[in-house]
Amino acid sequence: MGLADLGRIDDVIHGRMRLGIMVYLADVDSADFTELKTVLEATQGNLSVHLKKLEEAGYVSIAKSFRDNKPLTRVSITTEGRKAFGVYLEAIGKLIGGRD
Repeated sequence: MGLADLGRIDDVIHGRMRLGIMVYLADVDSADFTELKTVLEATQGNLSVHLKKLEEAGYVSIAKSFRDNKPLTRVSITTEGRKAFGVYLEAIGKLIGGRD
């Protein structure tokens, strides 16, 4: 298919930071905000913006709570997010491999 798969590239996932979030969450299912910030070497503000975009798309869910009187934010990949990520990876693979 090749270039026809370009239209299947999800712009919400395709950004470097958002792709990193999706890759990480696909492997671990959920992570806390500090963990994501560390592994992605992101600033708090930058990570927050990208998580919000993924949450608005329905690709991640964000749960806020407290642990030892400190705020705790946990991020999980949703079923919809896992499916969208799979479609994204398939489209990228076809673009790179140039085969159906």
